[in-house]
Amino acid sequence: MLLESQKRMLKGLLPLIIGVAVITIVVIVIPQAVKYSGKASGVNANLVINYEGVLGNMPTPWRNLAQGGEEPKEMIGQVIPEVKALKPEYIRLDHIYDAFKVVSGSPDNLQFNWAGLDDAVDKIMATGAKPFLSLSYMPDVISTGDMISAPKNWSLWGKVVQATIEHYSGRQGKNIDGVIYEVWNEPDLFGGYKTYGDKNYLEMYTASANAANAVKNANSFEIGGPATTGLYQNWLERLIKHVDSNNLRMDFMSWHRYSLDLDQFEKDAKQARAWAEKIPALVNLKFYVTEWGHDSEIDKGYDTKFGAIHTIAGARTMVGAIDRAFVFEIKDGPGAHKYWGRWGLLTHEKYPPVEKKPRYHALTFLNDLGPFRVGVAGEGSWVKSLASTNEDGDLKVMIVNYDSKSAHTEAVPVTFENLPSGNFTYTRKDFMGESRTLKVATTSASWRSNELMSPNSAAMITLDF
Repeated sequence: MLLESQKRMLKGLLPLIIGVAVITIVVIVIPQAVKYSGKASGVNANLVINYEGVLGNMPTPWRNLAQGGEEPKEMIGQVIPEVKALKPEYIRLDHIYDAFKVVSGSPDNLQFNWAGLDDAVDKIMATGAKPFLSLSYMPDVISTGDMISAPKNWSLWGKVVQATIEHYSGRQGKNIDGVIYEVWNEPDLFGGYKTYGDKNYLEMYTASANAANAVKNANSFEIGGPATTGLYQNWLERLIKHVDSNNLRMDFMSWHRYSLDLDQFEKDAKQARAWAEKIPALVNLKFYVTEWGHDSEIDKGYDTKFGAIHTIAGARTMVGAIDRAFVFEIKDGPGAHKYWGRWGLLTHEKYPPVEKKPRYHALTFLNDLGPFRVGVAGEGSWVKSLASTNEDGDLKVMIVNYDSKSAHTEAVPVTFENLPSGNFTYTRKDFMGESRTLKVATTSASWRSNELMSPNSAAMITLDF
């Protein structure tokens, strides 16, 4: 039994005891709860690569590039070797009518001067790519105002589109096979177009699709749109319904996406397919993200490794989901400094020499994958992977750890299954970093490594048999 004096002492100490308990909860318990709650909010990777699980050819959506209207001239002529090294399949241009002053004359007598745009297209083809032409913006001679205004009538716009396709795809013109034509660029932003009212994109698309149908004696080409600033249901769903109900041609659906959240890229692809699947006539519709990056505004990440890791991880996210994803953009505009957070893979020649930024190296890193895709299981919330083989049977595994907060480190178990018997050489090459090599002797068909991935890092693992 406690004495009365002890009771009084404990009563006096009670506030202190409670205070210590509260401090303990705040300092120790809560941070631990947050720590484990944070872990619970994501899943760590446990990668399993089945050497015999070849899925087919490796999709390469990242081999598509875009150049914006940073200058009123073609911009890639001085960097053709650097661009060619990226093995681009298509290069997208917008501002084709206003930058190159293609259309002149009068509404009753349209005149076309293709010289400037031809030069830009020739430079594209010199890189090994084909042209992707964003049909923009409104030529002065047919506009009701400025370059983003509606035309005097949509039949005039149709004549311009038809002449463009006939010039580049026509067998009597430039005779290029496989040109892609996109109806406008960001119509929701540049011109404030909607899918109803006076500035109705559906009218623009109808005139463009009818113009494409009027083209004769041409090579194969594609036409589509709408290249909106994001994937918006009121745009895309209304457009595909309009196309279906009016029996219009539409080869692809396109939109832009700038986001730190890579899940958004995957959500876009699933949503777009869900809308299109409701319309049997569009069963073969392709899906193009015709501009993408981590921020639509100037951002220092475009000059750093952060932007490169976002590019690698974003490309992985779109493999198998998006047919073509156009990295924006090839070259910076002429800013006040050499590095100014612009979107380019390359710096501008205003500050010689032209330099390759980390995002440029991200594309060469992805291009190091082999031509045949191999199945990978066990990707996590942060760590993603692609695996490939080549004609010689060598295995390459790309691992990327992307975290928009630049905080997540992960030790990744990697299990290789169904390997050929015998010895092989293991090499890990870190993105923009060092490499290490290990000789492995085993009679087992299974082998395991543990790969430490620091925040916003990537590595290429090669097993050379």
